[in-house]
Amino acid sequence: MHTAASIRSQFPILKRKINNNPLAYLDNAATTQKPQSVVKAITDFYTQYNANVHRGMHALSEQASTAYEDGRERIARFFGATPEEFIFTRGTSDSINIVARMLEPRLKPNDEILATQMEHHSNLVPWQQLVKRTGAVLKILPITDEGRWDMDALERILSGNTKIVAVNHCSNVLGTINPVAAMVRAAHQAGALVVVDGAQSSAHLPLNLRSLDVDFYAVSSHKMYGPTGMGGFYGKHEILELLEPVSFGGDMIRSVEAFDATWNDLPWKFEPGTPHIAGAIGWAAAVDWMQSVGWDTLEAQERELTQYALDTLKQVPGITIHGPNTAVNRLGVISMTMDGVHPHDIATLLDREGVAVRSGTHCAMPLMTRLGIPATARASFACYNIKKEVDQLAKALQTAWKMFHPTVTVQVPAKNLWQR
Repeated sequence: MHTAASIRSQFPILKRKINNNPLAYLDNAATTQKPQSVVKAITDFYTQYNANVHRGMHALSEQASTAYEDGRERIARFFGATPEEFIFTRGTSDSINIVARMLEPRLKPNDEILATQMEHHSNLVPWQQLVKRTGAVLKILPITDEGRWDMDALERILSGNTKIVAVNHCSNVLGTINPVAAMVRAAHQAGALVVVDGAQSSAHLPLNLRSLDVDFYAVSSHKMYGPTGMGGFYGKHEILELLEPVSFGGDMIRSVEAFDATWNDLPWKFEPGTPHIAGAIGWAAAVDWMQSVGWDTLEAQERELTQYALDTLKQVPGITIHGPNTAVNRLGVISMTMDGVHPHDIATLLDREGVAVRSGTHCAMPLMTRLGIPATARASFACYNIKKEVDQLAKALQTAWKMFHPTVTVQVPAKNLWQR
């Protein structure tokens, strides 16, 4: 049984002090901290068997190749996929860009791509560029006042012309866990492929991508306790076999003649050049670590902490919380604004108290327009966060309120954006 204390002990950075205060690291939607087992796996590679993979006949290369491909197998299995269906990339953004370029030849003028109002720029801008190049049409699914997909509008927007549906599994701003399974069913009935941005979901929800029936699913290592600069995407085997690669060179090639080339088998068909070997090994160690903690523990701790945070932060004067107001179908991602205080100022003042949060648009400018605000301050949780850190956050927010509103003596009722 893993307790909060036993989990935290595996992350030495959490013992740091910032400005003489204990560090409360609440910026996990941007990137998570790394347990010692991940750091050790990467260090062991670089100090014990660093070599390039696939090409060498010497002992180090063979050991590196085995560790690299074994890592792929463990990561793919973690997501309910086969190794052939899991393509390594630099991360979620890179994955979606690659998928968009792979699908480009299949689009013609007036075909439709559907995204939503809550998409991260990484799952919007590539499709914007794709419609410019192909003459296709981009449509946007609105969200409700509660911060969820408007599924009634979906029935009106989906059509026989819809070829791609690009959605996130969980909002990096609102924390909403979206009904991806229902979206997949509706999209497939319309004859569309579904591309899912799983950057925020992968560390928080157990996933079986084959059962979910998505066509493509993009993820990042660093969001789930692994190294940065590493990620990948799942693609259905039968679809990947039909698609052409968009980058060339190295192991993605089976043979080359003077004027033509043939491609390697899956998954290497889509992986040109020397890969991020240490990244794959570290990521595999991260999924091993998550499985050792167990999904029951990971989900239960986050649900309890999220509800505690929502209840606690609503008591802070002048705070508006954006997103669903309970922990039901919600991640531990809490974006907030404070009356009369810019989110950047909030983040700066919280840092003085040792609290690390993110401020800005969170790469979701269309969503900020929908909310009618320029930016938010966002606290986001991982399995090593505890209630004491939420209390530290709330206290720091109280200090910020008093600093910017020194003459206000009456408590201002906390609000939730979705309450009228």
